[in-house]
Amino acid sequence: MADKKAFLLRLDPAVWAELERLAQAELRSVNAQIEFLLRDALARRRIKPTDAPLRTRSSRGAVD
Repeated sequence: MADKKAFLLRLDPAVWAELERLAQAELRSVNAQIEFLLRDALARRRIKPTDAPLRTRSSRGAVD
């Protein structure tokens, strides 16, 4: 399995509830559903994940 970036995501409870509902309906975990939706949004913008610039904390001026 490829390495994955872990991060904290704060969501409105109503958005979380809809993600849970949608994930359950599509037999995915909420995490997998979020990744699926993000990949779909990128594809709609004709951006491949490998084409997206990587933003790190250091590229934004913060310390790693």
